[in-house]
Amino acid sequence: MSGCAEKFTQEAVIDEEKTFQTIDGFGASDAWSIRYSLKWPEKTINKAAEWLFSNETFQDGSPKGIALSIWRFNLGTGSAYQEDKSEIKEFTRTECFLMPDGNWDFSRQRSQVKFMKKAQEYGVKTFVAFLNSPPVYFTENGLATNTGRGGDFNLKADCYDKYADYMAKAVKGLKEKHQIDISYICPVNEPDGHWNWQGPKQEGTPATNAEIAKITRALDEALTRENLETKILVNESSDYRAMVGVHQTNPDRGYAIQTLFNADSSSNVCGLQHVENMIAGHGYWTNTPLDFMKTMRENLRDTLEKFAVKFWMTEQCVMGNDEEIGGGHGFDTTMTTALYVSRWIHHDLVYANASSWQWWRAVGEDYKDGLLEDFMEETYESGKISDSRLLWVLGNYSRFIRPGAKRIFSKLSTKETPEGLMMSSFKNTDGSVVSVIINYSNQDEAVKFPKQLSAVYLTNDTPGNKLKRQTDVKTVASVPAKSVVTVVY
Repeated sequence: MSGCAEKFTQEAVIDEEKTFQTIDGFGASDAWSIRYSLKWPEKTINKAAEWLFSNETFQDGSPKGIALSIWRFNLGTGSAYQEDKSEIKEFTRTECFLMPDGNWDFSRQRSQVKFMKKAQEYGVKTFVAFLNSPPVYFTENGLATNTGRGGDFNLKADCYDKYADYMAKAVKGLKEKHQIDISYICPVNEPDGHWNWQGPKQEGTPATNAEIAKITRALDEALTRENLETKILVNESSDYRAMVGVHQTNPDRGYAIQTLFNADSSSNVCGLQHVENMIAGHGYWTNTPLDFMKTMRENLRDTLEKFAVKFWMTEQCVMGNDEEIGGGHGFDTTMTTALYVSRWIHHDLVYANASSWQWWRAVGEDYKDGLLEDFMEETYESGKISDSRLLWVLGNYSRFIRPGAKRIFSKLSTKETPEGLMMSSFKNTDGSVVSVIINYSNQDEAVKFPKQLSAVYLTNDTPGNKLKRQTDVKTVASVPAKSVVTVVY
């Protein structure tokens, strides 16, 4: 906007001295499609990496990529070596550095390692290794899926130390063979999910809090033996409701915060060398209805504060309950899914005080679970990928809110509404202030800020508006209907 008097419909109030959580970064995972990325042409690999990790700009100042600062690596179980006997769909099976004959082969998971190196080249420093199951050599049923079992950990009773040793040696091997430092490793994934991942679908196993504590202690010892600084991340809960109470299972697999981070609990992980007071959880199934989305996150925040535990949201994508946008089926390149997800990000950061926000898959197929779509059909060899407005909406956060930033107090002159305007603000370590404004409504808005703006970036469905840098900005930012706008000063 230009002219002597800038017109505005909203006014932003920002208090840089009133701070909340520190932001550790934004990320996505390599599961499962990155395993097949070596079949892509090199130019496709490079383009995907640029979109995901680059902090460079075009001549007009618009970003080339969204500069993710966290990358999740799916450390494999060996289900791929079992082929159809794995009882897991082909494209969700994983390789393993530990081979069936007991030897180690760090040339495995080659495409995923290559992508981690691409991330490194762009400056990513935080790598999270996560496992959906112990390696098949150690599981009770010989599979990486929980078929035919109950609600306990799919791990032989005498294999806790072997599983811990495997994880520590895998982390050490990545460091020594590939110069990749794993910052965090999570030994369980969605242990409280009531579905238990009965095959044939994907890897997974339930686990009780006592079993999580047992493997965490064993892993802590194994990491110490290997002289590794990697931290242990627990417990990648499937649902916020299982973090603060019981949800569709039983108390042995609920109350994760109150159990794992309570020194009076026999299943606590407090005081271990490699464990921070930090828990990871997934935001699935808690986004509807809208009033529940907010109160659930406030409840989560209050429980976290009571036990002095930091929170990372480590996995999210569209599910069947997300009826507002038609559920998860069908990749969506438009703002429909992007706006819907921006509302989740806002609520996790503002009401749950999440210190990190990580999308599920970087590359997906015909489903709303990827930032990029791979038109792989059945061959994984087409080499054709597409970006999405979801990628660029996440970039409003990941690109400009950098590790170490503090969330600061901010509000608009009218009441926030999940069907209208939402704003969150952050102060980076370099002193820059970033505000992300979501306009969910059908009405154009304009927001006046207390200082001269240095940059404004717009993402909406208009062709070319993918974090498009706006020109001639002063103190007012235009926020069109159905858009996300990032303001920097």
